[in-house]
Amino acid sequence: MSTAPEQTRKRRMPRAERERQMVAVAEEIFADRGYLAASMDEIAERCGVSKPMIYEYFGSKEGLLVACIRQARAQLATATTQAVVGATGPRDALRRGLVAFFEFTDAHRRAWSLVLRNEAAVAGQAAAAEVEAVRQEQVEINIALFSTFLPDTARTDLEVAAQTVVGACERLSLWYVGRDDITADQAADHLTRILWGGLDALVDPR
Repeated sequence: MSTAPEQTRKRRMPRAERERQMVAVAEEIFADRGYLAASMDEIAERCGVSKPMIYEYFGSKEGLLVACIRQARAQLATATTQAVVGATGPRDALRRGLVAFFEFTDAHRRAWSLVLRNEAAVAGQAAAAEVEAVRQEQVEINIALFSTFLPDTARTDLEVAAQTVVGACERLSLWYVGRDDITADQAADHLTRILWGGLDALVDPR
């Protein structure tokens, strides 16, 4: 009995693996072409699947963009939270988190460009909300970090500090990733020096 058909049949890719493939390809095309110019036909062709399959997995083109942003959000949260483990104090924790942030934005330029550019606003409310969720998650991570070292500080002060750090990181990342003469450590050092004056006032308000 011949088993040739079974031997030559393509291996069926597990759903989770297929989703990761689609997101990786979509991330590259969205970043290169922009959301409006990106073609679902091209994404499907590059993935070796039908366009209806992509819609089955993600619901819409915007849903696929949301998946790309959500993946970047999870990766960034992991990078920044793990980086501060073992910090010796608030300044050390701040710098560690900043280094991790800039290393992430440099290593994941395509993914980060989807957060920084106006692609999400163009795509729709769901994508825009996911971008804001990236920012808010980083704010909450910073609040938790600062409260560990500054347990007596008012919640409002912690929120202001966290929002300031996130906003400054986002803007400086635009400057940093376009340069070849600045490392992640150097970018973190620059921003730590600027931010620490305000944060130090929370440590010693005299």
